[in-house]
Amino acid sequence: MVSIKDLNQALTGPELRSIARLDTPPRIQGFLDGLAYSIDSTYRCPLRVLRERTGHCFDGALLAAAMLSRLSHPPLILELLPNDRDDDHLLAVFKRDGHWGALANSNFAGLRFREPIYRNLRELVMSYFEQFFNTAREKTLRGYTRPLNLNSFDKLLWMTRDMPLEEIALRLDQIGRVRLLSKSMIQSLSPVDMLSHKAGLLNANPA
Repeated sequence: MVSIKDLNQALTGPELRSIARLDTPPRIQGFLDGLAYSIDSTYRCPLRVLRERTGHCFDGALLAAAMLSRLSHPPLILELLPNDRDDDHLLAVFKRDGHWGALANSNFAGLRFREPIYRNLRELVMSYFEQFFNTAREKTLRGYTRPLNLNSFDKLLWMTRDMPLEEIALRLDQIGRVRLLSKSMIQSLSPVDMLSHKAGLLNANPA
């Protein structure tokens, strides 16, 4: 709760009223969908994202985790791991009635919100498989990390400071991983069809 109190103290009255409207996971996702997608590698804390209205998937997942924590969910993030020809992707995950859902900011249309209908994390992650592709139309999702609870970074005030974010990224590199596909599965994957490829890139930032 340290980081939430710190965030509340840092926000102005109008800003507090603005985030008070983010009172359900779909409304948090709606806010993420309105962000300008950042093409730089800078990490932004949730406070900066709220004020600058821009961010990439890392920034968006942390903001979503912060907003979920205000709704009494633990601030959990999970990293989707690609092959070496694609970028990773970060989700904020949450549970409702024993089932998992996710929030995310993405340059690809299909890599965002998931309803909390998945029985376990593997089911949730596999729902992203067909939409997780690179510009060469390769299906690139290969695994995922165990969830990381950001409460362990509360003393570093990760919601309002950029400094702890490098440590969060480092912890994701060290956390346990789950492999999804065998070598034979990978070798037999078909390319993404042209229509799905076009749909996935709808309104994407070409850069």
